[in-house]
Amino acid sequence: MAATKKRSSKQVATAYFEAIASRDLDAMVEQWSPGGIDHFYGMEDLTAPQGIRQFFGEMFQAIPDFSMSVTDMVAYGEKAAVRWAAIGTFNGEGMFQGIAPTGARVELEGLDLLTVRDGLIQENFAYTNGMEMARQMGLMPPMGSGPDRAMLGAMNAKTKATATLRRVAGR
Repeated sequence: MAATKKRSSKQVATAYFEAIASRDLDAMVEQWSPGGIDHFYGMEDLTAPQGIRQFFGEMFQAIPDFSMSVTDMVAYGEKAAVRWAAIGTFNGEGMFQGIAPTGARVELEGLDLLTVRDGLIQENFAYTNGMEMARQMGLMPPMGSGPDRAMLGAMNAKTKATATLRRVAGR
């Protein structure tokens, strides 16, 4: 798709999220300016187009029934804020972020803040709850469970011991 200055940030964001929902990698990267940066907080920064294609391609392979829907969108000037919900089963053929599929069902919500100039995405700040994603994928114990309480207890004991050592050492 050729970029035009007539496409608003809302039109570009809509096209981008429709491409994600239809799992169309080509249409997704067409919305990006080459060299644009997608900041996935808690995961990694992706550079368009190859980083976008690789990240989402890997995710679509690892979560073959991945679906996403936009729940809210606000756009003004060169900015578009998109709140979304995604769902899928982590049971595909490929790994995601180096993690082998666990068979777990994943339901996430997130918010992306896109900057659009000259009809293409220049930058995106994508936020989701990475800890909740890790819990749902089976990488972390369920919140409030025995293993979760044990892990928190161990971490708090380490923190207390480190603080005590610093105090004793005079730092």
